[in-house]
Amino acid sequence: MVEVLESPSIFLQGMAGSRLPIAVAHGEGYANFKFRGNADQVIQAMRYVDNHGQPTEQYPFNPNGSAGGLTAVTTADGRFTAMMPHPERVFRNIQMSWVDYDKAGGKSEFSPWMRVWRNARKWLG
Repeated sequence: MVEVLESPSIFLQGMAGSRLPIAVAHGEGYANFKFRGNADQVIQAMRYVDNHGQPTEQYPFNPNGSAGGLTAVTTADGRFTAMMPHPERVFRNIQMSWVDYDKAGGKSEFSPWMRVWRNARKWLG
């Protein structure tokens, strides 16, 4: 489960505050600023949260253990967003680990992650 944070990411516009299941294929993506970069200057875009919606570093809620649950960053202009979970694998409700079908409009409907691709298309004009 991830929480989308307020950020300039063009892909995540309008999604801040959302807490959504997402596909995770592996434990890669550990954010390590020991040798390069500055954790205090990075623009956070998404983080892993536990069942109570709290940022977590604990497995299995956070498969890579990044500090504060960090799992996505973006640039100041929002045109580049790097993330380790895979929203492209859950753009339909049927692909989600769990969904309330009564509220989601059926198995074949698009999941909230489809907004990532719609935002990209909207930005292109």
